[in-house]
Amino acid sequence: MAAFTAHTSAATSLYSPAGTAILLRSRSRAYPTTTTIRVSCSKTVVIGVAADSGCGKSTFMRRLTSVLGGGAEPPRGGNPNSNTLVSDTATVICLDDYHSLDRAGRKAKGVTALDPRAHDFDLMYEQVRAIKEGRAVEKPVYNHVTGRLDPPELITPPEILVIKGLHSMYDERVRDLLDLSIYLDISNEVKFAWKVQRDMAERGHSLESIRASIEARKPDFDAYIEPQKQYADAVIEVLPTQLIPGPGDDEGKVLRVKLIMKEGVEHFAPVYLFDEGSTVNWIPCGRKLSCSYPGIRFAYGFGAYFGHEVSVVEMDGQFDKLDELIYVETHLSNLSTKFYGEVAQQMLKHADFPGSNNGTGLFQTIVGLKIRDLYEQIVARR
Repeated sequence: MAAFTAHTSAATSLYSPAGTAILLRSRSRAYPTTTTIRVSCSKTVVIGVAADSGCGKSTFMRRLTSVLGGGAEPPRGGNPNSNTLVSDTATVICLDDYHSLDRAGRKAKGVTALDPRAHDFDLMYEQVRAIKEGRAVEKPVYNHVTGRLDPPELITPPEILVIKGLHSMYDERVRDLLDLSIYLDISNEVKFAWKVQRDMAERGHSLESIRASIEARKPDFDAYIEPQKQYADAVIEVLPTQLIPGPGDDEGKVLRVKLIMKEGVEHFAPVYLFDEGSTVNWIPCGRKLSCSYPGIRFAYGFGAYFGHEVSVVEMDGQFDKLDELIYVETHLSNLSTKFYGEVAQQMLKHADFPGSNNGTGLFQTIVGLKIRDLYEQIVARR
């Protein structure tokens, strides 16, 4: 883990007259960094998103930044291999940047990127805390092309900071900094189907090699990644459809998706279908919502999730015509929309994104709206 020293910086005058600059130096990193931190008067809202690789984090970030305002782009004039995205109100940082071992180091020690020993959680905590408190940091950059650490980049405090990666909720100190936490939970069956589609079609891998790759990662995923969902305020769970009997959808084209929302989370009112507190199973009217075989089914109810009371909205099946989504939207409440049809508008705006015709896109969009609402509530309270 990183050791830090702090002292007064002569560079204070580079910032606001009332600013204080602090240097945090990590002595154990493969690429030594000096972090200049600038004090700001405001505080940043911090959102954590955790999931395994290939589970839709990047698509979710694109939907989220669209809801929050403006397209997300890499920092201007910075490292072309930066993993950071900056929009009008939000900055998204990838926690791969806090690798303490580069690709060669992980190979030498025989650990995967899922193993906490390959990450610098001390530096992650210090820098997320600094940003939340309104201080700029120079964050390391992990280069996914070379597998090594590049020189650090300056991150100034945004209105909303999103940290996404394998370990967003692994460290208790970082969890305590989060204003809202989300976990993307892709079932083994769906994950395998997605990986087969990608790796066989795009990378020429064999079915056997894909299966072996998944099995090799599974022990670390089970030990370090999946347990984080118990800490999440909202979970988007992706499962095989129940509309097709038997093993009729091995390719994972039709999905059953659940939005699991923890009760009692400050500034986060769970979405409900028709009547809050009821148990609902709903097959939409075929004259108002076009859907080919095997159809669409929605459900809503309550349950327990890792000892927490939760509300659950579920969608099984897929849309044929996105412009008809407004029919479903009118039956959902607590969406935190600003105008009639905003969910449908966002879905149509990004119709080419993966999952736009099923519950993954729908629930990612809804969670994005809830994050915007949470931010506005926090700002109003301040």
